[in-house]
Amino acid sequence: MILMATFLFGLNGSTAKTVMATGVTPEQITLFRSLSACLIAGIFVLIRNRAAFRLVNGEWKWLVLLGTAGVGLMQWSYANAVANLPVGVALLIQYTAIILVPIASIILFKTKVSPRLWLGVGFVLVGLVVVSHVWEAGLNGVGVAFGAIAAVATATYYMVGEHVHRTRDAFSTLFYSMAVSALMWSGLSHFWTFDFGRFAAKVDLGGNLAGTVIPAWIIFAWLGIMGSFVPLFLTYAALPHLSATGVGIFSTTETIFGFMFAYFWLGEKIDGLQTLGGLLVIAGIIVAQISRRTTSWQPSN
Repeated sequence: MILMATFLFGLNGSTAKTVMATGVTPEQITLFRSLSACLIAGIFVLIRNRAAFRLVNGEWKWLVLLGTAGVGLMQWSYANAVANLPVGVALLIQYTAIILVPIASIILFKTKVSPRLWLGVGFVLVGLVVVSHVWEAGLNGVGVAFGAIAAVATATYYMVGEHVHRTRDAFSTLFYSMAVSALMWSGLSHFWTFDFGRFAAKVDLGGNLAGTVIPAWIIFAWLGIMGSFVPLFLTYAALPHLSATGVGIFSTTETIFGFMFAYFWLGEKIDGLQTLGGLLVIAGIIVAQISRRTTSWQPSN
């Protein structure tokens, strides 16, 4: 489920860049993605298990934290990072979250991890650096700042999501977290200034697909369903089966998929050294995951 989610998220980077090129702001994209996922998840909850709408034991506090810092802030900061940096470099910075998750788990929740975990994390980071060719990127400071915010938000997303899933299913978690995110960005996005006529406009996909023109509503629909609801649901659904650290490490494969789609769609080249970096990422994922302790973190009293 995580690999399918990262595949779709990897495609989402190029999709979001194409949408933003039409004049849509990162705030409006975040609102659109959140509202789309919220509505779809709400329909599933309504049909499958209406009792899941009920909130108990003060869990609304965790859902608000997940919706604001873990989802709303993550999507917004990532969109801004992509707008200012190459997709792969933005992902590289975002996925430094794989360091933040185990560190936070150790400090805050006294989680025990095998020392081999850090070897795996090291492989992943070195691999991501090589894949991104960070030394050639000419990094934009604003983009780096947004990438750092995305990293903190991503770590929050994994850890709070794991906690929420102890008592709540994936559909209702997605509904409430996306509802909170949509409320958060409804005012901040200035949605009333959005020209809804853009849905009927034509969009040139650019890059290697230059000259391919499709109605804008198709790419918006993809962004809302396959770029938001489906991968987010798969991530939530995977959390009960993996720790936050495990999900975070596996999710770094989004960088590989991001570069792949950038190559086929946007025409960005991937050389032999970047391929070697990709292999290091895969090796790090395997080492870190098999060394993870079976006990997941527990919040301290």
